Amino acid sequence: METLLEKQTQGANSVMKVGDHVRVKETVIIYHTPTNRGQAFDLKGLDGEIIGIASQWEGKTISANLPIVVQFPQISKKFRAHLRENELEIV
Repeated sequence: METLLEKQTQGANSVMKVGDHVRVKETVIIYHTPTNRGQAFDLKGLDGEIIGIASQWEGKTISANLPIVVQFPQISKKFRAHLRENELEIV
């Protein structure tokens, strides 16, 4: 997994990297939370930490649709979700 993801924002480059604290800024509906399994749950407004960026698999470059892996301790210690960079903001 790659540790940096460059993001173009209004003419300036910002870099998301493993360890950054982020907030979900858009509505993202998921169905796999441990406490609400099978029910719709919106991640909007939740804070988490980037624990990985998917850009390589078995030594080959990939273009993942949801490249940023974020861990959300408010939901569960082990819960993580794959998100797009435009759904997140660095806190």
